[in-house]
Amino acid sequence: MTSPFRLACVQVNAGNQMAANIETAAALARAAHDDGADFIAFPECVAMMEMGRDAVLAQARPEEAHPALAAFCDLARDLKVWLLGGSLSVLLPGDKIANRSFLIDSGGAVRARYDKIHMFDVDLEEGESYRESATYRPGETAMLAETPWGGLGMTVCYDLRFPRLYRDLAQAGAMMLSVPSAFTRPTGEPHWEVLLRARAIENAAYVFAPAQCGEHPHGRLTHGHSLIIDPWGTVLADGGDTPGHIIAEIDPAKVDEIRRSLPSLTHDRTYQGPR
Repeated sequence: MTSPFRLACVQVNAGNQMAANIETAAALARAAHDDGADFIAFPECVAMMEMGRDAVLAQARPEEAHPALAAFCDLARDLKVWLLGGSLSVLLPGDKIANRSFLIDSGGAVRARYDKIHMFDVDLEEGESYRESATYRPGETAMLAETPWGGLGMTVCYDLRFPRLYRDLAQAGAMMLSVPSAFTRPTGEPHWEVLLRARAIENAAYVFAPAQCGEHPHGRLTHGHSLIIDPWGTVLADGGDTPGHIIAEIDPAKVDEIRRSLPSLTHDRTYQGPR
């Protein structure tokens, strides 16, 4: 059993200037490191918050040439921490784009990649409309990554509304689940904490969700409130609605303890679906 460690979520208000966004995220990560973080997580779209396929495509870069990924690998190596690179817009062949989350080790090497599976295609009552599928190619593969502390199930934002993904990750061995996000304010206020706590409780896993906050280009508003939640569903840290970082101690032994006392992950049964 591994020892407890300190995990930090960095909360940002990213704009559409990539270099400035990278610099801001790195500065907040350094502050988290100064607070003793062993593992630091960034939110979705940490290097660029932009609207529309053409605007995103103009700044998307192939993975091997992405300035944010290179900067984050250097940062992890410099600080000697593990780093979740939130998500980046990665250019694929044929002018396709992936919304890709990266797990980077303390030596600066990419250990795992996850492309967001579920696309945020919605028309909200407040008049906001989003069509992620018009910009991004959805991923097709769940990702369970290994860390020094145990298995990490990697997800991104809108995935949060699809509980089967999280159960599959937990049953495959994830003791913690990452949800880097840019949750809209209209949906964030009623749903964000409730859904994150539910995923933690259902799977007896730590859940950490670094988030975007504030107003972004084109008037988009994000909810903020980055959260770190324990496997009993208790909120350990809440980032509020301004940029900064939160930090909490993660104890892998607590996951095993709760899964032994309440072993619901082993109680699934097959059944006939509704007619």
